Amino acid sequence: MGRKNSKKKKDRSGVVSGKFLKGILDITRSGMGFVIVENSKTDILIRPADIGTALHGDTVRVSLKNAEGRRLQGVVDEVLQRKRTEFIGHLEMNKSRPGESAGRGFAFFIPEMDRPMPDIFIPFSNLNNAKDRDRVVVRLIEWEKGGKRPLGEVVSVLDAENSNDSAMKEILLESGFPLQFPDEALEDAARIPDNISNTEIKKRKDVRSTLTFTIDPFDAKDFDDAISFHKLKNGNFEIGVHIADVSHFVDPDNALDKEAYQRATSVYLPDRVNPMLPEHISNVLCSLRPHEDKLTFSAIFQITPKAEIKQYWLGKTIIHSDHRFTYEEVQTTIENKAGIYAEEILILNDLAQRMRKRRFQNGAINFSSQEVKFNLDEKGNPIGVMIKESKEAHQLIEEFMLLANRIVAENLSKIKFNNKAVPFPYRIHDNPDEEKLLPFVAFAKKFGHKFDTSSPDAIAASFNQLLSDVQGKPEQHVLEQLGIRTMAKAKYTIENIGHYGLGFDHYCHFTSPIRRYPDIMVHRILEQVLADKIVIDKKLEDKCKHCSERERAAMEAERASNKYKQVQYMKNYLGEEFEGVISGVASFGFWVETVLHKCEGLITVNSLLEYDEFRLVESDYCLVGQRSGKKFRMGDKVWIKVVAANLTKRQLDYEWVIETEAGKEEKPKEKSRKKK
Repeated sequence: MGRKNSKKKKDRSGVVSGKFLKGILDITRSGMGFVIVENSKTDILIRPADIGTALHGDTVRVSLKNAEGRRLQGVVDEVLQRKRTEFIGHLEMNKSRPGESAGRGFAFFIPEMDRPMPDIFIPFSNLNNAKDRDRVVVRLIEWEKGGKRPLGEVVSVLDAENSNDSAMKEILLESGFPLQFPDEALEDAARIPDNISNTEIKKRKDVRSTLTFTIDPFDAKDFDDAISFHKLKNGNFEIGVHIADVSHFVDPDNALDKEAYQRATSVYLPDRVNPMLPEHISNVLCSLRPHEDKLTFSAIFQITPKAEIKQYWLGKTIIHSDHRFTYEEVQTTIENKAGIYAEEILILNDLAQRMRKRRFQNGAINFSSQEVKFNLDEKGNPIGVMIKESKEAHQLIEEFMLLANRIVAENLSKIKFNNKAVPFPYRIHDNPDEEKLLPFVAFAKKFGHKFDTSSPDAIAASFNQLLSDVQGKPEQHVLEQLGIRTMAKAKYTIENIGHYGLGFDHYCHFTSPIRRYPDIMVHRILEQVLADKIVIDKKLEDKCKHCSERERAAMEAERASNKYKQVQYMKNYLGEEFEGVISGVASFGFWVETVLHKCEGLITVNSLLEYDEFRLVESDYCLVGQRSGKKFRMGDKVWIKVVAANLTKRQLDYEWVIETEAGKEEKPKEKSRKKK
């Protein structure tokens, strides 16, 4: 009797019939669902009747209805993880009838969503003082399988007069970041003692007598890291990188830890921070505030005046910060060579610049970055724009943080458990993708810049040469932006391939555990290794993927909030004209970033029809007029008029201002002008 074939059958999509299928549910505006399964060539169609209690963005388990047909169809069996549980919308009350107690009434929450979802049932006991027609944030607390309606509670009532606050909250919720911490997590946080016991101090290296200070943005409240400085008799320097010991206070797998993991990162919007950990932990308990004893996890280095690492020590410490610096204060000290702790700061800066130079010589890529920050009034409305550039004060902190992150990763990469490498959350960055790189190389060549693509090291050297050569030239902005777009995205994984952009073979995130969950994972593994009590986490790669996804979601939220502020700001300039730089092109138009405010808007090809019909030439990153030959190419300077600012869509619309030769001669030198 022949043996049965036990292999499960695969269809054309690569999905295995009968296998546990897990994926992300994408619900279209029409109500049709599609589940995207990892490593599948196609998604799975879910009809509205088969979606069950799942919502857009949820991670779900699906069973196939027919794996043999043209189109895979399935049924959602279970919601494994909600993308979001909090929503913005308004209430509609169903008031109690005469003679009934108020507690028997209820309300329905009507969500403001661009994807279909059911109304949420709110008992009067869960209204939290909200009234009929109030705009509110509601948390989904229960929705049983087969249940007709989800059950919720009002988290907060939104201020009808403060549209900015509502917009920022909606951006956070859209990206899956809750606005408040669950009661269980807050209870865990409240139970953490504020005092440091003598028993705990005795377990640690005591460096409270060593000069220590923090350097952070002027408006920072959560100080993750501090630097200590001590000059040794042999002429070398003992420099400590001290990081808030968050893992000491947050126990694995309690409610607080689970909530921090789900968030995985703090989110920084222009007018607020949505923290990974409750404020008391972020800003008080773990924050390395001046003149307070604090528990830290440290990397302490002995460094020569030539910035060579002679030895290092990793372990738990207790510190006492002597001073809290802002970046601006340290920059002033560096430039004037005077100020409090000037000698120490100047030595640290010299060491940092030496390490920075060596890093670029060893293959790191020197992409410069400008950060746009809005000056806000008391209501969060933008009243001005600041362009922040990386200066030596920022680079000082950056280089010592990079050093600590690299050394921790190198150290742990050597550790074996049962003759195997200990699983560890590396921060990796892959080599450039050839498909993306070749068009960029061809484009750069048009400006006279040559690229050696024979090896990853040669590509990095070519990038650095290009970035140096374009400084101050018209093509600088476009080549920097396109160069960054050719790069792979950094991510967390246990499979170490090195960090291409930094030029490191080993790298991790160790230095920001208040705002990043991967740093907490690194601290816990390092503590296990130092104590020789290693516990292998078989789910570590899944946790890395989750943290990478949450990082991308946070970046999207930050971009969306900055775009909202841009639109809010430019509403004040409707009808005015500004000089701008073309920052992107597509078949339907091109984007222009104003020189004065760094605010980006779209000029559509339809708005150009009066002048010519334009077609996209992808290889040249430009739109070309079919009759005139007029080109709109990335990096070109143009004049635009602000014609529309849509806050709901977070969209700016510009029109191209046609320039004549006579007009150019008469144009005033300032960067903006009123339309006459």
